[in-house]
Amino acid sequence: MISYNSGDVVEACLAALSEFAPSWDVLVVDNASSDDTVERVRTRGTRVIANRENRGFAGAVNQAFRETQSELVLILNPDVELRSSLEPLAEACRNAGVAGGRLTDATGTNQTGFTIRRLPTATVLALELLGVNRIWPGNRWNRKYRYLDRDLESGGPAEQPAGAFLMIRRDACNTLGGFDESFHPVWFEDVDFCARAKAAGYEIQYVPEAVGRHLGGHSIQKIDESSRQLYWYDSLIRYAGKHLGVGGYRVVCIAAGLGVIPRSTLRMFQTGSLRPASNCFRILKFVGRRLVSGPPSGLAQRPGIDN
Repeated sequence: MISYNSGDVVEACLAALSEFAPSWDVLVVDNASSDDTVERVRTRGTRVIANRENRGFAGAVNQAFRETQSELVLILNPDVELRSSLEPLAEACRNAGVAGGRLTDATGTNQTGFTIRRLPTATVLALELLGVNRIWPGNRWNRKYRYLDRDLESGGPAEQPAGAFLMIRRDACNTLGGFDESFHPVWFEDVDFCARAKAAGYEIQYVPEAVGRHLGGHSIQKIDESSRQLYWYDSLIRYAGKHLGVGGYRVVCIAAGLGVIPRSTLRMFQTGSLRPASNCFRILKFVGRRLVSGPPSGLAQRPGIDN
């Protein structure tokens, strides 16, 4: 489990793990929380690594793999409470290499559009950046991307299960060099990992029998809005540069620059503040630099998982 200022949810997550996965070893890697997350975890007698700095989600996942010896490792967000055994997920992961479970909200309703997605194309990311998918969610590109054409009660291959509830076989993680830590501190590191897993020939399975109740966006809300926006644009553009070619990268950068203006204008009206305008200029400068510099190259860090 990777935690960041998760004190108000981590105990419920750990209690559910004790109930539904009592034989599994649990490790919490905490990314320099400023609340009482670490103390709450230690009170339950759970092993915790308390980082002095935020190593990002990808860095903490790699750290967890290095600190454990299990054949299978479950990445679980602290705002996810297991509601079923992990055995169906483990069986699928042993056979495939990567497997994800089904996420529901507090009422038990499936989190359609989030639990599994297809890997994004340049068109999908451009529509996301321009706000088209929000205004017209039923468009055919968004329906395909978010698997809105699929029954979440039926399992089988899926391109990208959510990183909030994702199991990975150790040898697959070793082969792929772990998560790319240049996606920092958050966003698209799980998408990138699944894209690389698919390219390397690993099967990725969706297992609806494994269920987790997901609060959603818990740690993200602890980051200030300006930083959240920049992290999201940075990670999205980085993904485009790694996986969508030079043409796709440029399309995504241009869409990011065009889309941030109406987003920020709307936010100014919503908040009655000029701060979104300042954020807009900041992001426009950032996107412009990325467009000029071109796609980033490869994994920024390959620390090795099995060392």
